This record gives sequence, structure tokens and C-alpha cells, in this order.
Amino acid sequence: MAVYAGMAQLQPRWMALVLLTLALARAAVARGGPWLAAGAGAALLAAAAWWGNAWLPLKLYPVLVNAALLLVFGASLLRGPSLVERLARLREPDLPPAGVAYTRRVTQAWCGFFVVNGSIALSTALWGSDAAWALYNGLLAYGLMGLFFGVEWLLRQRLKARLRHAGGAHG
Repeated sequence: MAVYAGMAQLQPRWMALVLLTLALARAAVARGGPWLAAGAGAALLAAAAWWGNAWLPLKLYPVLVNAALLLVFGASLLRGPSLVERLARLREPDLPPAGVAYTRRVTQAWCGFFVVNGSIALSTALWGSDAAWALYNGLLAYGLMGLFFGVEWLLRQRLKARLRHAGGAHG
């Protein structure tokens, strides 16, 4: 939303400075890998916006964020344990095998979410109006993410209840 608000007040190159500052701050605290690459990508987008004094590179930032998250979640599926499993083990170190399988599926679902969300972000940046881009990337995408979290939480509670019931019936 900051970019959309800035569109009416500033030239793209000045908003690019804000993005560059955020990218450098993120790169400074990144522990390497996809986050460092995302910081570099954001710096490139900021440089392109500065050089061309154009909004499109700034509007591509949500695409970059979705790509970085896809890389983080997807890489965890390849090398294991999945990112969601690592997070789950913070609360439940002795995660049962059904929990491990579930967390892997949730990680896969998040990967799918980031592909779809990033594709919509790209479409709005390339072909949508500034207002449509801001509405989707500044509000609707966050609402969808919250909805995804909520539905996943409900499914997890259901799985936990089923596992407790199965465990109680067998011992």
C-alpha cells in the first residue's frame, strides 16, 4: 500500500530508495540463501525503478517476495525436514509420524499458495490498473494468507483430535 500511496506523491525513483533501504536492511540480517537472494533481487528492482523512473519494478516486489517464500518452503521439502515440520517441532518435539506427514503436506500446500499468489501478483503488476494492483497486493493477498492460516489451523485441530482419539482407543 505504501507504493500505491507514494504513486500519487512521489516519483518512482524516490520510492525506489525506500525499497533499497529495506532490501539492504533485510540483506544485513539474512542468514544467507533465499533471503539474501531476495534482498539482492529487491535491490535490483529498486535500481531498475531508479534508473528508469518507472513504477513497474516496484510493483514486481510482491512477486519477488512470493518467489523467495516458495524457494524457502520448497527447499525445505528437498533437503528436509520441511519448514512447517521444523516450526511444529518447536511446540511438539516428539511429532508423531502422522504429524510429520501432515506438516509435509502443509508445506507443499504453502508452495502452491505462493505459486498462485505470485502469479496473481505478476498479473496485476503487468496488466492490472494501479488500483487493482494495490487492492490485491496490499489487502486481498494478506486476507487470503490469513484465510489459509485459519483453514489450516482448523484442519490441524481436527487431525490432533483424531490422533488423540486413535491413541486413546489403542492404549
